[in-house]
Amino acid sequence: MRKRGKSARQARTLLLFGVVFVLVLIVIVSSLGRREFNLVHRLGLEVVGAVQAVGTGVGGYFAGIWTDYRELIGVRDENRRLREELRHYQAATTQYREAVATNVRLQKLLGLKESLPDPTITARVIGRDPSLWFKTLTIDRGSSDGVERGMPAVTVEGIVGQVINTSPNYAKILLANDPNSAVDVIIQKNRVQGIIKGDGNEFVLHYVLRNSDVEKGDHIITSGLGGVFPQGLPVGRVAEVVRSPRGMFQSIMVEPAADFSRLEHLIIIMKKSPLTE
Repeated sequence: MRKRGKSARQARTLLLFGVVFVLVLIVIVSSLGRREFNLVHRLGLEVVGAVQAVGTGVGGYFAGIWTDYRELIGVRDENRRLREELRHYQAATTQYREAVATNVRLQKLLGLKESLPDPTITARVIGRDPSLWFKTLTIDRGSSDGVERGMPAVTVEGIVGQVINTSPNYAKILLANDPNSAVDVIIQKNRVQGIIKGDGNEFVLHYVLRNSDVEKGDHIITSGLGGVFPQGLPVGRVAEVVRSPRGMFQSIMVEPAADFSRLEHLIIIMKKSPLTE
């Protein structure tokens, strides 16, 4: 411990001596003005110059570090600002795309609306029945808008279902793929008639005779019979045909034209018609 303390005192003494020596040299050199230097003065200038060069270099080094630090801070702030702007523009782009997609859907819906018999009303889907027993939707139109039980609901892709219950501002739609639904249809290519019923997911086409020409991919449309849906609306396409060796009728599975899981807007045809049982 004593040796360590003694070494520290010696180091401080040498440092103090060095500082005083440099100061003395600086005073000597600066006091000469324009007089000619002798050997001592030149030696002092060498020492002072070397110290000043070191000091200038060290000062420049730390000044560079400080400048780099300030620039780094500036870059970080700029990156933060750019990230915020990027998030803002990404959100704006998402909103723009959604607005364009909604506009396209509504334009198509408007075209369908103009082709349907008046009066009609556009509705927005606001809820779905989670029940396993019934396939229903809730729309934002009700009896105060003139919506009544039994009115058919359609969308651009095809038929959707029928109104089964109403309140002043809302209504329930029984989907066409519900087992309790039935719609009179025809096979478009040959006008063969049948009745579409739901099985919870797809349609089943009933009462088509075994000798009728039905193939996978055939288009099924509404027949207009039964006083519910107008004639010619898309219903679906034949997905599978099974001809049993026994019985009078074919077993025909039909893929719905409308995607019932993705409905957002639909049209209610506001004509009084009996609800299909």
